[in-house]
Amino acid sequence: MIYETITFDVTDGVAVVTMNRPDVMNALNTQMRAELTDALTRAGKAARAVVLTGTGGCFCSGQDLGDAGSVETLDLERVLREEYVPMLKAITDCPVPVIAAVNGAAAGAGANLALVCDVVIATQSAFFLQAFTRIGLIPDAGGTWALPRQMGLAKAMGAALFGDKITAQQADDWGMIWEAVPDAGFDAHWRSRAAHLANGPTVAYQNLKVALRGAFENDLEAQLAVEAKLQGQCGKTRDFKEGVMAFLEKRPAAYEGN
Repeated sequence: MIYETITFDVTDGVAVVTMNRPDVMNALNTQMRAELTDALTRAGKAARAVVLTGTGGCFCSGQDLGDAGSVETLDLERVLREEYVPMLKAITDCPVPVIAAVNGAAAGAGANLALVCDVVIATQSAFFLQAFTRIGLIPDAGGTWALPRQMGLAKAMGAALFGDKITAQQADDWGMIWEAVPDAGFDAHWRSRAAHLANGPTVAYQNLKVALRGAFENDLEAQLAVEAKLQGQCGKTRDFKEGVMAFLEKRPAAYEGN
């Protein structure tokens, strides 16, 4: 696929997928959703870590309302099922870690696109906005799933009902994201984080994603069984052997993937 609304690059094991519609604050239209789905799926096969970010000082302003067509004929259920679900599953099902590098505003579906990623790193000047009720909608793009899990029901309900801006620092303080960092040096910071993951134990990361994402559906006994199975898989990898040897030899581990 030739990309027109995003850019895609793989360097040193890190795939960077950049939303590239700065004239509309990287709003999501049908073409961008298809391209993101394709690129994120490719990235999981071509790299050992993935970064999703935006151009023009904005992460993503959400659904492109100009692309929606007539309100009277718009089938939101179809759009969500056929266009958003594959895009979001390309992230959650990705076998390698996916970082959202939120370089500015993340609003509506753009906010929830970030929150469904494995790790969210945001600039201090960034903000998150659940703008849905402003146009008579509920949070979508996975928002009703991610918000209560990441910030608790009380904060999630307030964020969705009032549609207030949540600063990056608030999001960090509330446990909604991994970290808010200074704008200066932001690119270097997320690249360093991505490089760390790209040089890590790939099977452990993949199994970790499976275990944590499934934990909310399991009771303790079921989750312990999942842990045992996945840990057994990790214990048979070259990465585990290398990690143990590196620890005993007091040197950095040189993971190569399995």
